[in-house]
Amino acid sequence: MPALEMAQETGKLLAWRKQEGDRVSKGEPLLEIETDKAVVEVEAPADGILAGIKAAVGADIPVGQTIAWILAPGEATPVDSTTTAPAARAGSHAKAEPSHAASDPSAAAADAPSPKTKISPKARRLAKESGVDLSTVSGSGSGGEILASDVQAAASAPATPEKKSGRIEIPSSLGRIMADRTTQSWTTVPHFFVTREIEATALKEYRERIVSQIEHSHQLRPSHTDLLVALTARVLLKHPRLNASWTAEGIRLHDHVNMGIAIAVNDGVVAAVIPNAQAASLGEISKLRLEVAERARAGKLRPADIADATFTISNLGMYQVDQFSAIITPPQAAILAVGSIADRVVAVNGQPAVRPMMKLTLSCDHRVVDGARAALFLNDLAQSIREPEILK
Repeated sequence: MPALEMAQETGKLLAWRKQEGDRVSKGEPLLEIETDKAVVEVEAPADGILAGIKAAVGADIPVGQTIAWILAPGEATPVDSTTTAPAARAGSHAKAEPSHAASDPSAAAADAPSPKTKISPKARRLAKESGVDLSTVSGSGSGGEILASDVQAAASAPATPEKKSGRIEIPSSLGRIMADRTTQSWTTVPHFFVTREIEATALKEYRERIVSQIEHSHQLRPSHTDLLVALTARVLLKHPRLNASWTAEGIRLHDHVNMGIAIAVNDGVVAAVIPNAQAASLGEISKLRLEVAERARAGKLRPADIADATFTISNLGMYQVDQFSAIITPPQAAILAVGSIADRVVAVNGQPAVRPMMKLTLSCDHRVVDGARAALFLNDLAQSIREPEILK
């Protein structure tokens, strides 16, 4: 089971794209895994024959545990399973023996409500935090597995039965992921919010000037989101606490900016990643964003598409939203919510004037960022939006 994101403990196997004994080629789709962020399509790491499949569809598997082998023709399947360490990244071929507690189903079952009931680690942790008795919870997962969403429903259920109208809509895998992640973030991360209204005249004019150039060379039109990704990534290099992660060891300060971009899909939102955005050109950012958005909406995300974001931008301006506050994606320290660019009456040299204005709201983890640092970051970002030529 590969580790596809920071702090991932398990992955849920949703589907095998190949069957036992099938020949596979490096890079072709092999299986689908559900992580805390999204459903990800994992590619075969090598050429060979798929053999010794040990993981069933629907199973929640610890990171690093062997789930199958890719063998050379005529090679025998190993007798004993081996695993990589939990911190190993996707694509690694190194292996190591798993801990007995993580690989022994009887050990996991000992903590479950009954010997036959399966429960995901996230659901068990949430039940402990919310005081829910797991013996009273019915599982909605595969084979009756108790999921985090089942525990959340039990925690919010009324104390006395009551008649209910309407219909029940069962959340999709992505909807369940969103519910789990936002609940975890909101209940464990101390959020605070800082808002800044900024004139966007220079931003709009700059985009209009360069659209034809980039459209000619890259066959695409950069959006305001692309511009904000490029500008924000460069500003973040001067504000390392905003481009940081909260970890058990302390605050990790990143020397690069992997920019997450919230993308709406049919059943929710996924955060795709533009790696090393601080060094990417506007054309490169626009091209990468379009490609990953197409994969996200087609359900064909790759592990690298959602891996290791250090900061996230969520833009609802295209939906005519003026202002909103976004929930942080742990272990990131901040997320920037972007509202629409709209004409408003503002004071210019003491006189009323109409200018295109936009509102930015920065959500911060108070364990990593304080109000002064957040304000200074927004000051510098506002200046870069007023002078977008720094991208040249």
